[in-house]
Amino acid sequence: MRIRIVDAFTDRPFSGNPAGVLLLEEADAFPDDAWLQNVALEVNHAETAFAHPLPEGGEADWALRWFTPAAEVAMCGHATLATAHVLHTTGTQEGPVRFATRSGVLVATSADDGSVTLDFPTAPLTPVDVPDGLTEALGAEPLTAFDTGPNVGDLLVEVADEKTVRGLRPDLKALATHSERGVIATALAEDPARGYDFVSRCFFPNVGIDEDPVTGSAHTALAPFWSERLGRPGLTGLQASPRSGRVRTELRGDRTLLTGRAVTVIEGELLA
Repeated sequence: MRIRIVDAFTDRPFSGNPAGVLLLEEADAFPDDAWLQNVALEVNHAETAFAHPLPEGGEADWALRWFTPAAEVAMCGHATLATAHVLHTTGTQEGPVRFATRSGVLVATSADDGSVTLDFPTAPLTPVDVPDGLTEALGAEPLTAFDTGPNVGDLLVEVADEKTVRGLRPDLKALATHSERGVIATALAEDPARGYDFVSRCFFPNVGIDEDPVTGSAHTALAPFWSERLGRPGLTGLQASPRSGRVRTELRGDRTLLTGRAVTVIEGELLA
């Protein structure tokens, strides 16, 4: 069974967000959950994607699931992009790919320039009070806070500026008590001439990820947040993790388009 490591939301190896990708041959079901979780733990990246083909004529082409080293997640953007990239570059599937997932049918469309656009549900943003203790856990004072709904499961917080986002050194154990998955910290870009409109960082200690390098699912919340503020449906976000990566977003009501590139870095044989 071929296994690949793909760097997503980047056009350069060793940047963006790495994901494991396994295309399974069976068309009827996934292997045992314990095996899937063990493979994800062995790969030990933020997520590993498992996909198997579905019978023709249905609402989707492939079934897709995502596992962190510690748990299965309901939505993952970068591993979906990575899977679409593998399907396209290996010639396994042409044209748009429809994935059946826990978050409904998600469509990925590959362009001639190598970019992939994901059609994801827009996260509903509900304003909430800044929880007691969050300032100390995050290491910065949030200006506003929002619940991002069940698919994303994060607390989205705006902080003062880009410098604050880049300088965050949170107490991850304390941060884990403030949301289901983690915390998204964001601010307006210091200089839009650099090619991005806003910055973010994502901390997900509850699913075994201290800091996620580039998070597609988080941008389904960041897109409506910043599009409303800036008055434009199309934006570019920079996730300012050490690996870094960019996500182009386009808000379309209850759907958000996420566009980025990907690079296959490692390909090998899974023997277990």
